[in-house]
Amino acid sequence: MAAKSGQPGDGSLLAIIGDEDTVTGFLLAGVGNVDLRKKTNFLVVNEKTSVKKIEDSFKEYTNRDDIAIVLINQYIADMIRHQVANYMKPVPAILEIPSKEHPYDPSKDSILRRVKIMFGGD
Repeated sequence: MAAKSGQPGDGSLLAIIGDEDTVTGFLLAGVGNVDLRKKTNFLVVNEKTSVKKIEDSFKEYTNRDDIAIVLINQYIADMIRHQVANYMKPVPAILEIPSKEHPYDPSKDSILRRVKIMFGGD
């Protein structure tokens, strides 16, 4: 049975930390949200965005009850690799995705590395 949408704790939202093209694509697909306190579920990262801002957004999204998945461009995850690698909670799940300018590299994906270790891979 599906959870009622919009209830606190139902994990109904995606959060996105990405470049302009990635975030715009997801917003056009309808995953954007702005709550009553003007908090969004997305961060557009460009060359002027500080690493501290990325870290703060990552912490905020991973501590919100209404977010089930955090999508982050892999090259941005590399900027805060220590936080991504140390994140251990199952929800929200962290998924590293490619961007138009930066292809996906499975060797950098911390989730994929944990799965390989669990199943005895190299």
